[in-house]
Amino acid sequence: MSGAAPKKQSYRELIAWQKARQFTKTIYEVTAAFPKNETFGLTMQLRRAAVSIVSNIAEGQARYSKKEFVHFLRNSRGSLAEVETQIIVGEDLGYVTAVDARSCLGKADELNRIMAGLIGSMQE
Repeated sequence: MSGAAPKKQSYRELIAWQKARQFTKTIYEVTAAFPKNETFGLTMQLRRAAVSIVSNIAEGQARYSKKEFVHFLRNSRGSLAEVETQIIVGEDLGYVTAVDARSCLGKADELNRIMAGLIGSMQE
């Protein structure tokens, strides 16, 4: 059909969303080993921040506005920085192994680069 508007990409097709979803799963797995007395402390904070990353990507993309999408991507990056900080704190407290911390921070760096690239492509 000539002249038909292109179909809008689903947020589920975005690499950033897919990576953020995988990252969230990783955070849940890492925090499963946290002490029970941290259930409503660092465990909950880490999980909420991780879910916020993937959720903000989805919400922003669903807004159908580049300006709003960029705003939500920036919020996602803020939540990502929060998760990184909390992983470091978790390592300091002995809740996260050095290996898990390195893995999480590496995945966070990758996700941050992907989101920065997406933001850059939206602002061109």
